[in-house]
Amino acid sequence: MACMPATPHVEKHFTSSAVIRDIVIGMADGLTVPFALAAGLSGAVQAGLVPMKAIVIAGTAEIAAGSIAMGLGGYLAARGDAEHYHSERDRETREVKEVPDTEADEITDIFQEYGVEPHVSESVVNALRQRPRQWVDFMMRFELGLEKPDPRRALRSALTIASSYIAGGFIPLAPYIFVPSVTGALLLSVVLTLMALGIFGYIKGRFTGLNAIRSASQTIVIGGTAATAAFLLARWLS
Repeated sequence: MACMPATPHVEKHFTSSAVIRDIVIGMADGLTVPFALAAGLSGAVQAGLVPMKAIVIAGTAEIAAGSIAMGLGGYLAARGDAEHYHSERDRETREVKEVPDTEADEITDIFQEYGVEPHVSESVVNALRQRPRQWVDFMMRFELGLEKPDPRRALRSALTIASSYIAGGFIPLAPYIFVPSVTGALLLSVVLTLMALGIFGYIKGRFTGLNAIRSASQTIVIGGTAATAAFLLARWLS
């Protein structure tokens, strides 16, 4: 009887967590901050203090300023991570050269945390002694938990966060552009913001391997709570 060929095992791992994190940061703020601003100004429009177009002008200005600020923040954060990595790598390189025995003991300690006895890990330690560069790579990853940063990460992070902020910001602002009634625009803005939060959370869950429905619900609750708090604060101040 012929044996059926075994189905090859293919592992699928999500490797773009940094990109998703940037999208989450930009989209979440883009949905909540312009919504709060527009909702807060709605009261001023209803009171006759400012015209309807003031919401669109102020909202557009906030989206522009917010996207620049958020993008710059993402750029500086990524640059800071890269500088920290290279600083730590320089230190590890010096230690491997100047105090190799101490570094070798640290490798043994790392393996012991995984239940590997010293006499078993000795061959690995000796092999790494002959390969200083790989030795430093090992220490960076398993002692410090640092991965080599992508040199394009800073610019990509800035652009991703800024564009996500813009995309999210125009969702709650759009009704004030197309709906002449401020009350109707506010209600539609609430509906669109909650829908966008749910869709965004669902997609985020699918990409990150989490339960998509649960992710959507959590995003709606968290984002909706943040937007409500910001709205109430904006209304109180106005």
